[in-house]
Amino acid sequence: MVRSTISRAWYQDSIARFLSTSVDSIVGKLAANGQFDSVAEQVHAWQQETYLLKEWLAGVDGELFLEFTIPRVGSRIDAVVLSGRVVFVLEFKVEASEFEASARNQVWDYALDLKNFHEASHSARIVPILIATGALSSRNASLEFAEDGVARPLLLHPSAVGLAIREAAALEVGPIVEAREWSVAPYRPTPTIVEAARALFSQHSVDSIARHDAGARNLRETSQRLEELIDDARSRSRKIICFVTGVPGAGKTLVGLNVATKRREEGNPTHAVFLSGNGPLVAVLREALTLDEQSRNRAAGNRITKEGAAKPVKAFIQNVHHFRDEALVDDGPPADRVVIFDEAQRAWNLRKTASFMRQKKKRPDFNQSEAAFLISYMNRHSDWAAIVCLVGGGQEIHTGEAGIAEWLVACTEQFPDWHLYISDKLVDSEYAAGRALDMVTARGKSHLEGSLHLAVSMRSFRAESLSAFVKALLDCETEGARRIFESLRGRYPIFITRDLGAAKRWIRKSARGTERVGMVASSKAMRLKPHAIDIRVAIDPVNWFLGDSSDIRSSDYLEDCATEFQVQGLELDWVCVNWDGDLRFAGSGWTFHDFRGSRWESVRQVERRAYLRNAYRVLLTRARQGMVIFVPPGDREDPTRPPEYYDATFRYLSNLGLPALG
Repeated sequence: MVRSTISRAWYQDSIARFLSTSVDSIVGKLAANGQFDSVAEQVHAWQQETYLLKEWLAGVDGELFLEFTIPRVGSRIDAVVLSGRVVFVLEFKVEASEFEASARNQVWDYALDLKNFHEASHSARIVPILIATGALSSRNASLEFAEDGVARPLLLHPSAVGLAIREAAALEVGPIVEAREWSVAPYRPTPTIVEAARALFSQHSVDSIARHDAGARNLRETSQRLEELIDDARSRSRKIICFVTGVPGAGKTLVGLNVATKRREEGNPTHAVFLSGNGPLVAVLREALTLDEQSRNRAAGNRITKEGAAKPVKAFIQNVHHFRDEALVDDGPPADRVVIFDEAQRAWNLRKTASFMRQKKKRPDFNQSEAAFLISYMNRHSDWAAIVCLVGGGQEIHTGEAGIAEWLVACTEQFPDWHLYISDKLVDSEYAAGRALDMVTARGKSHLEGSLHLAVSMRSFRAESLSAFVKALLDCETEGARRIFESLRGRYPIFITRDLGAAKRWIRKSARGTERVGMVASSKAMRLKPHAIDIRVAIDPVNWFLGDSSDIRSSDYLEDCATEFQVQGLELDWVCVNWDGDLRFAGSGWTFHDFRGSRWESVRQVERRAYLRNAYRVLLTRARQGMVIFVPPGDREDPTRPPEYYDATFRYLSNLGLPALG
């Protein structure tokens, strides 16, 4: 196992040596190792913290780390103390008189981050401590551990910290935490797409925010291979299309953002842009990056408006339809040499594109699918161009989404000079490439590559096999689903219930720190209204995903329910999936239904059935840490919700091994 030799802390030493070292020497080392010019306020804070730590740690054996870096969130822990079987995470609020909820969540997040992503902390007891140096008294001094060994944050007055550390360090549960092993243990972060975008946009590489274990190594390999192919296309004056596949949550969007980030500077001869037809994803990422850009500028002393901060973000992440429409008003090539199409399988087919162009753009003779038109736009470059198509399997959820076959047909019939580099997993059934793939591999200039497939889910860091379980569940592969679910037990909780109130209570109780919760349902789930879930009430994805728990529009409030269209490509920590009568289990397979007027109607069209099944695939793969599935009990007095519409589905899920709440 490769271990890091670079300390993540700006100061590290045994507690014994720390106690014998002068305050000035310790603060000087912090300032020397710091990555910014230390201002007087920061130096003063370090001095106070050091004096206090010397008082608290007298007589304590162990190791001390100051300013310990948490790569995933780009922050630093004020102090980490290793003693006995416990990892203490200390956050100081110098001169603060109150224990703010945001500060409590901050130290809780740090503790959870270590538990989830730092290898040597997986089996340790972790005690987060928030110290408000100006508080009159402590607010919570009682140790209360969750099942994973992370305690609720202690909210302590400075006078109570020393005793709390000594008492907790005396616990005899779990292995001894060895300082040397702990300090060099691998850290394998799994960021949310918003966290990843923030880190990449602020000039971090994918290596600094992604896991480094063997199971996820192809995230780096895929990124590196795309870089090589793009540079090769430029040097050899070639036009290329790369098709990258991956299981849900494997990091396809992260790979695309990584490529775009490295080539986003204006004037770069390989300038790249990240394009997505997923409106909610674009809106959420743009808002998050804009706020982050504004915050960074202000911290550096630069006055900047939100509009000013948004300008480079809008150029970096664009709606694919706006990019497409630029080709209608200018006959020249785009400014970009490299374009990354996220969720390329959702590009419109010829019928939908032609209808849109006829009705909205007054172009009655338009005769290209969206995929063909986008390739033709990049084909206007006289020498070289590169297209990266990020392809999700079973992710087509809307009428008119052509699937990846449309891209392959366009390449074969209209662009024979383009070189294609294709993931060798595109042959799998969920990508629906079919005969088009046979055509394109026979055309020449087509290359199958294993490095262009992302096989491991990064979203559900507790359960890499979640996507395989969901696939088996939806394919009614009962034995396979049971077997995979057994491997998830103890790592990724999935419950079922007929009680929505119980479901909400469970996900609220499960979430800690700033972990996000939320409710999702199919866009066809029209008969959840008796449970106060009306999917026809549109949510604003920006508020839903980014608003805090005090915002009634946020997912955390558990009032507004998002559909597959609003959550695709994004994620939450804990999810309540609400399962209506649109998709029903019937003995050995599913029946598909659409609510029209005052009754359910059977869906017979194969394409619409696929969209509905894929909608549930999206919903069941949104949770990073765990989920509960609510299947309504039905109502014999309501002809639109008889129990038999729901009971067989609940029995099927139960038969797979999913336990019921309570």
